[in-house]
Amino acid sequence: MKKLLVTGGAGFIGSEFVRQAIARGYEIAVVDKLTYAGDLVRIREVETEIHFYKADIINREFLSFVFQAERPDAVVHFAAESHVDRSILDASPFLETNIMGTQVLLETARAYGIERFLNISTDEVYGELKEGGQFDESSPLNPNSPYSVSKASADMLGRAYHRTYGLPVITIRPCNNYGPWQYPEKLISLTIAKAMEDEKIPVYGEGLNVREWIFVTDCAGAIFRILVDGNIGEAYNVGSGEEKRNIDVVKGILKLLGKPEGLIEFVKDRLGHDFRYSLNSKKVREQLEWRPSIDFENGIKETVRWYLDGMAWVNSKVQSPRKLEVDRID
Repeated sequence: MKKLLVTGGAGFIGSEFVRQAIARGYEIAVVDKLTYAGDLVRIREVETEIHFYKADIINREFLSFVFQAERPDAVVHFAAESHVDRSILDASPFLETNIMGTQVLLETARAYGIERFLNISTDEVYGELKEGGQFDESSPLNPNSPYSVSKASADMLGRAYHRTYGLPVITIRPCNNYGPWQYPEKLISLTIAKAMEDEKIPVYGEGLNVREWIFVTDCAGAIFRILVDGNIGEAYNVGSGEEKRNIDVVKGILKLLGKPEGLIEFVKDRLGHDFRYSLNSKKVREQLEWRPSIDFENGIKETVRWYLDGMAWVNSKVQSPRKLEVDRID
């Protein structure tokens, strides 16, 4: 597999995958709608080495044109609406992009006989856990937000296209990603951006909800392992094993930045807020001999450092003035 078609390749995780793919010698074509969360700046360093198409994956005719022009060996499908809060306010874009867009992409890939189709899902399709246990790949899907329902639907569409048509689909369910270039609306990126401006940091409920965190470069690395050696028709959890309470993540960032915990503002809990996610990633670790290389302590330091240097980009995304003069992290 030499040529990859990457949807959502200007997004947070997708762009990391694209940068790594070029470094690994792949030929890359990117399809991205460039919504508010997409940005070509993320892949500027490799822009002369990729073919980029601005398009909505729901556009069947244009996707067919791209497949005809590029003849990819494999598809890596990141494109999605991904913010839970936005899905609660308006589910429609999530159903359209994540479900209908995925179906159009699967159907087009089927018509062009690709070798592998990597369907990037999320741990949120499993629903929530309480204090104990983990989700493995055989756990039932039990999504609770419009976002996670739309991703579970895309997940099942991939499964159906494999079972019914023999499309070589592999499903990947990562835990929460963090790292450079994340749009400042998710917990870690938003906390950093607000703390640097001494703005109040909203934390849902008492901040006791638990998430498993993986550094974005490790997640992309796992996807490559699965692309090359994963078994067609199977699903793979990709987790770090590092679980953190939201409040502890926020306090840790404030400590790194030398900011007071008084910036924390507890707000009314999110509707239908899942308490805990935790993945059993034994399958990808043992079957494919993959391991994450960056632990949370070092990953969060690297992330904060990047945002200290990258506030001009954050400013361009949030469209509000922010000070750039901040202390470095040791």
